[in-house]
Amino acid sequence: MSDLPYQSLYRRYRPQRFGEVRGQDHVTTALRNAVRHDRVGHAYLFSGPRGTGKTSTARILAKALNCTNLQDGEPCGVCESCVAVQSGSSLDVVELDAASNNGVDAMRDLVARAALGSPGRRKVYIVDEVHMLSPAASNALLKTLEEPPAHVVFVLATTDPQKVLPTIRSRTQPFEFHLLAPELLSSLLADVNDRADLGLDPVTLDRVARRGNGSARDALSALDQAAAAGGLEDETDVVPAIVDALADRDVAAALAAVAEAAQRGRDPRRVAEEVIAHLRSAFLVTMAPAVAGVPEEDHKVLEDQAQRLGAAANVRAMEVLGEALVDMREALDTRVTLEVALIRLCAAPADTSPAAIVQRLEALERALATAPREGGAPPEAPSGAALRAPTPPPLPDRQPGPAGAPSRQSAPEPPAAGGRPTIGAVRQRSSPGGGGPATRPARPSEPEAGPPAGPPDVEARPPQASAERPSSALPAIDAGADPIVISVPVVDRDELTRVWGDNIFPTLSTGVRSVYRTGRWLSVDSGEAVFAFEHPQFLQRGDERRGEVETALASHFGSPVGLRLVLAGAGATQPAVVDLTLPAVVDVTQPAVAGASRPAPRPAVAIEPPPFEGPLPDRPPEDDEEMTAFEFAQLEVAPGEPSSMEARLFQAFPGTEEVDR
Repeated sequence: MSDLPYQSLYRRYRPQRFGEVRGQDHVTTALRNAVRHDRVGHAYLFSGPRGTGKTSTARILAKALNCTNLQDGEPCGVCESCVAVQSGSSLDVVELDAASNNGVDAMRDLVARAALGSPGRRKVYIVDEVHMLSPAASNALLKTLEEPPAHVVFVLATTDPQKVLPTIRSRTQPFEFHLLAPELLSSLLADVNDRADLGLDPVTLDRVARRGNGSARDALSALDQAAAAGGLEDETDVVPAIVDALADRDVAAALAAVAEAAQRGRDPRRVAEEVIAHLRSAFLVTMAPAVAGVPEEDHKVLEDQAQRLGAAANVRAMEVLGEALVDMREALDTRVTLEVALIRLCAAPADTSPAAIVQRLEALERALATAPREGGAPPEAPSGAALRAPTPPPLPDRQPGPAGAPSRQSAPEPPAAGGRPTIGAVRQRSSPGGGGPATRPARPSEPEAGPPAGPPDVEARPPQASAERPSSALPAIDAGADPIVISVPVVDRDELTRVWGDNIFPTLSTGVRSVYRTGRWLSVDSGEAVFAFEHPQFLQRGDERRGEVETALASHFGSPVGLRLVLAGAGATQPAVVDLTLPAVVDVTQPAVAGASRPAPRPAVAIEPPPFEGPLPDRPPEDDEEMTAFEFAQLEVAPGEPSSMEARLFQAFPGTEEVDR
């Protein structure tokens, strides 16, 4: 048995040459070439995660700079200087831990000793964790770091280069160290296992490599633990169980896996980190297998979990668990924080975040896309039309009336005596006699029989019709049934003005717009829309072109509209009324009867406009508008352009006189 104390594996098998440093070829190649060609800088900054070889590489550089038997930029390892550096007794290498010596006094002492000579050719100062230096200590180092003695080389090492002062970073050559890839770490562990004759099986070595997580020092420490215990318990066995629970949306399984990890003494933070790493590997196996960095035998399991979980849910799980890791820093019970995060991921109703709602909608869409319909055909994607109320079925054909009478679905109801049509209702009525034929007034230009000239798509459904009954099976409407009213929204003057300008007016022809743009909506009184013109000539033209306006109004509101044209202006002694009577009540119960008596058409109202005394319209007509005869008569001939400069001056400055001298 040896009298020497046991030395940890990461210290015993520390690399001693540039070629023995694994996974940092971009650093070792540059340093070896600098030593070979004697182009070594005065200061270097080594940054990277813990256990990646920063301090070991700094020591190899110190050995190479003082080696008496340099071999192609590599230290020999057998000369007196190399042996002294390797044993830690060399006077040419000074190591300072800035985490415990971060004051300005320690840095001033280092600067004072830097000018002193040493036995070797170069004196190397290795300052570890340089980001822990205080601002005063960093400032004390600046001048010496910028212009050190010719025989001094500074090597600064840090795991957090962003905390190092920019003035220090600018005075050094930076080199960034990376975590080791899984295959490099497995190769290192296998080599150390053989050299140390540990006798560990490949399964244990794989577990050790996963425990190392890219850090050579952490992996060698775990290898030491496995060698002492005769094996290494697989602490990641609960991680696949948690991922399976996330894929299956099984809250109970996820909580059971966390409870099992807690019984083994596992830290919830460590469990969350391992779950995130597992989810990342599963995501990369499906998206970019070349950069996944996992053994080939694990690809199938990871790919299956990723497909069951889905890409969106996988990414969201990593985000939620990452937020849980941040919350664990201030949590009283880190296990509760982890359990809450897993519950949110497994139970959709427990999470009301926008990302969870989007995920639930995507799940519903997938379910709708894959679920078979009753007829066997896949369902169609829901659209905006499916969210609206169903359109009522078309009305059945009316029962034929007396012989020779054409059948029709609806007929307008005559207005009441002295009344006018109203906006807002379509009614089903029976004739006054209780089932007798209904009559209606006809316009002079309307034929005796046939469908009304009102707007299309006016429908009414009998109350007996059921939503499941096809339209062809609807019964005939009883003439004595109670009235059915289909309401059209009643609007006020402001709403009518808005829809007129936004929806109705742009659909009119140019000539109609040129006339009706001079007026305005005055009011909506007793169901009638009152439109006022300022001048009698426009009132007359509006009466001539009222048909297009009434059609546009009826098309927009879904039912005929009562309309009155009035004169309101400076030259009007009393409002002149033009009756634009439209049938606003439609009879859907009684067919037309041939030969039925109709009231005589109402005579047209003769308009005698008063003499025009008001001002002319202040807005000239646009190029595409039709000019009325009255407007044309008011035009004047514009004066011609002045022919000389003097004439232009007289026109620009009226009242001036020309003086000859």
